[in-house]
Amino acid sequence: MRVRVEGESMLPVLRPGDWLWVRRGATVRPGDLVVARLPSDPATLIVKRAAWRDGDGWWLESENQRAAGRRDSWDFGALPPPAIVGRVVLRYWPTFWRAR
Repeated sequence: MRVRVEGESMLPVLRPGDWLWVRRGATVRPGDLVVARLPSDPATLIVKRAAWRDGDGWWLESENQRAAGRRDSWDFGALPPPAIVGRVVLRYWPTFWRAR
């Protein structure tokens, strides 16, 4: 699936307007970027780093803890595995190649 990044909670790794390919149901390991459903609004998807897994689920963190409107596990706790939609495979836009 494709996901567009909004907000600045993942700066400097991801920027607003970046487009990502996400593999649904992929195995998640600590350190992976993932897309998950926001617990307070399951229709809203969030992109976060899977920091660690505990007995209750995955602890997801933002890269930029000072971003306005940042929401991650520091706010809502660990997310159960079914709330993880998939793992980010790559950023495909913008591209960073240079024409010669």
